[in-house]
Amino acid sequence: MIGYVTLGTNDLDRAGAFYDQLLGEIGAGRGMQGERFIAWAASPDRPMLGVIKPFNGAAAAPGNGGMTAFVMDNKAKVDALYNKAIALGGTCEGPPGARTDGFYASYCRDLDGNKLCFYYMGA
Repeated sequence: MIGYVTLGTNDLDRAGAFYDQLLGEIGAGRGMQGERFIAWAASPDRPMLGVIKPFNGAAAAPGNGGMTAFVMDNKAKVDALYNKAIALGGTCEGPPGARTDGFYASYCRDLDGNKLCFYYMGA
């Protein structure tokens, strides 16, 4: 159902380097790029994540309560993506662990303050 999600950035080059390394961990690469945006996907027919400089020219700011969640196929990948994001300068919003029965997740913020979740559903 979701085609893509965009996160605002005030520094496209810095955000690009962060997500190149972070999303490269799960096989995603740049699928589209323009003067104001970069988008990554694991394949052309999968949803994309993009970073974009706001169209109105105002400063980008993370939304309060907004979050982008990435599904992983095992708990080790949840841990790995969280650790990679932190190593790249992201900040912790909740380390990896069980949240509810069958839901294992971690939470962090990227360099622009956008909230990310990496999660696995299963036993």
